[in-house]
Amino acid sequence: MASEPQPPHPNARFALAQRFQKIKADVHRQMVEMIDLSRISHWKPERLRREVRNLAIKLAQSSPELLNEVDRERLIDEIMAEAFGLGPIDGLMKDSTVSDILVNGPHQVYIERNGRLEPTDLLFADDAHLMQIIQRIAARVGRRADEMSPMVDARLPDGSRVNAIVPPLALDGPILSIRRFGVRLGTDDLLQNGTMPAELLTVLKAAIEARISILISGGTGSGKTTLLNALSRYIPSDERLVTIEDSAELKLQQPHVARLETRPPNLEGVGEVKQRDLVRNALRMRPDRIIVGEVRGAEALDMLQAMNTGHEGSLTTIHANDTRDALTRLEMMVLMAGFEMPVPVIRQYISSAITIVVQLARLKGGRRRVMRISEILGLKNRTRYVVRDVFGFRQTGVTDGVAVGEFYATGHVPRFLARLAASGIELPEGLFHERIMECGDQGPVTQVTEQDLLGAGAAGR
Repeated sequence: MASEPQPPHPNARFALAQRFQKIKADVHRQMVEMIDLSRISHWKPERLRREVRNLAIKLAQSSPELLNEVDRERLIDEIMAEAFGLGPIDGLMKDSTVSDILVNGPHQVYIERNGRLEPTDLLFADDAHLMQIIQRIAARVGRRADEMSPMVDARLPDGSRVNAIVPPLALDGPILSIRRFGVRLGTDDLLQNGTMPAELLTVLKAAIEARISILISGGTGSGKTTLLNALSRYIPSDERLVTIEDSAELKLQQPHVARLETRPPNLEGVGEVKQRDLVRNALRMRPDRIIVGEVRGAEALDMLQAMNTGHEGSLTTIHANDTRDALTRLEMMVLMAGFEMPVPVIRQYISSAITIVVQLARLKGGRRRVMRISEILGLKNRTRYVVRDVFGFRQTGVTDGVAVGEFYATGHVPRFLARLAASGIELPEGLFHERIMECGDQGPVTQVTEQDLLGAGAAGR
């Protein structure tokens, strides 16, 4: 019996991929030498792409090294990506299922899909090839990537966030990380994928409508920005919003939004605009709410002042692994403002500005969950935060490499219900009764649906 053909050895595949990259680099070099730059400067982008593609086809057909027509077609597509896109990873940028692209040197490209990291067969020809792509990205935002400026943060036209670090800081060659924001999840998506059950969404919706300030906390990749974007749909459309971000990621769903973004220093080291500068300026723009994409420094003091002086209902996110860690980080950021403020005063300021803390986490297998929704009740003896969990999630195990668990209500009835009532918002009876709640891909959906809960709240108004 004839044996089945075996797939090529990984080393053989790597050698073939390297050979293809070498041929592509040779063809690309020939193209650059043949193109008349004085002519193409007057061409429209559509004609430029057409002419470059025709030239790539001509050069590919004259390359006897290529094995078949499939290789030639692939070569032409990748040449176009080299000329106008991001080279070997350009195809990944068109894949809506890819959320992160991680290039650890020219011969190692990973992606995150559905919350899990997986390797790819893509590679760059060498360090110089990868550096060329990084420098192209940097040039688009007026930055550079070299020994004098070895770290680059940039944003692509589709909103994707790019970070690159090159030698001498990167010891094994250039490193490129791309966080994509091509797919915007709504509240329905968060319910279906089990990020939270409908009861939690109902409480957050009511809090936003009643102008209760919310702090969204979580680790890297836990879904903080996604949740903030999704919840923004509940902000009344007649309010003026000002968003402040280090790298623009928010896509709010209101018509009246003024978007501000920080600016790094230029090549001479001047011209930097920090988040704190933008928060101060935002106060002069007559905002109803200020939304800071992520608080990370001295702007925390100005943000808290805004929340305490007429800009209730403002939202922000923070990097922290726990609710109390988030409050501690806020304290440290306030101290970074340079004022000699006693810690009890800072804590009083925080507890009076922020009412709800939403803690997110990314669990094993890539699942993102709202781990708890907590209420800050104030301070005890002016030294300790009084924090009560309203809802929570507990992990009960791991199935097929994916974390599973259950949502629950603690039984705590929040004090901010009085503020909801003052705003004409009533929540269903029994919403806060101590119990277990199932949701999304956790198992059978609880009998109380989002439509039921939101409808009940609307009836109360």
